[in-house]
Amino acid sequence: MLNSPWRKTAATIYQKPRDSKIIGSVELDITVLNAFIQQQRQAGLKVTLTHVITLATARAMATELPALNTYIRRGNVVSHPQIDATISVLLKNAQMGTIRLEHADQLTLAEAVAAMTDKVKIARTTKDGSQELKTMLARIPWPFRQWMYQLLYTLTVRWGFNLPGLTAHRFGSFVVSNIGSLGLDIGYPALLPAANISFVLILGGHQEKPCVVDGQIVPRTLLKLGIAMDHRLLDAAQGGELFRYLKQVVRWPEVLLEQLPAKAPSASSS
Repeated sequence: MLNSPWRKTAATIYQKPRDSKIIGSVELDITVLNAFIQQQRQAGLKVTLTHVITLATARAMATELPALNTYIRRGNVVSHPQIDATISVLLKNAQMGTIRLEHADQLTLAEAVAAMTDKVKIARTTKDGSQELKTMLARIPWPFRQWMYQLLYTLTVRWGFNLPGLTAHRFGSFVVSNIGSLGLDIGYPALLPAANISFVLILGGHQEKPCVVDGQIVPRTLLKLGIAMDHRLLDAAQGGELFRYLKQVVRWPEVLLEQLPAKAPSASSS
């Protein structure tokens, strides 16, 4: 039930994102996944950890955790119309930007890699909408800049209205950022106030560590993941379920090579 009494209460007593953020982290054993990635790259598919984790997360939302694909609109919990992923990317002059992967849950790994590669190339050569919005706000004198932001925020994020170039779903369903590629081991992100997302997922660094497997100490490659969740929408339980799903996928990443099977209709819907 999306709009349970607790969810409506949480939407009232918590503000976004000042006091509604919960954070967590986990280490994933990506030894098998690393071998899979190397195998795919040798075959010509330039896959990375970001591709795998983004796609796996979107599939988790589609199959196991629909609550992750929600946001608050006018005091109620509502679902996004589709599962889109926003991925942080490094642009020119060490600036950060984003790309958006539409219908991420419906893609195969090869399709996700191709789409993200094309979008990164475009983002690095042209100004995307978020860059233009930042430029526009920066040109407005203070304090009018804050007033303009609050007006746009209220109309699009809080009330859910669509404006030219600005929609309630502008940043998709969730955000993924790979800070490990920037040299950081782990991070606990902010929930972007201008985005109607329920969580941000952070890929940290990965390194080989001694682990106990079947009673033996063996070297394994561990990846650190961090997450920040909007507590108005999610609890720690959903974060734990997502991490458990990802742990399964990194052990059998071959499932991402095929499309997600269509969900059979439930008995209650027939």
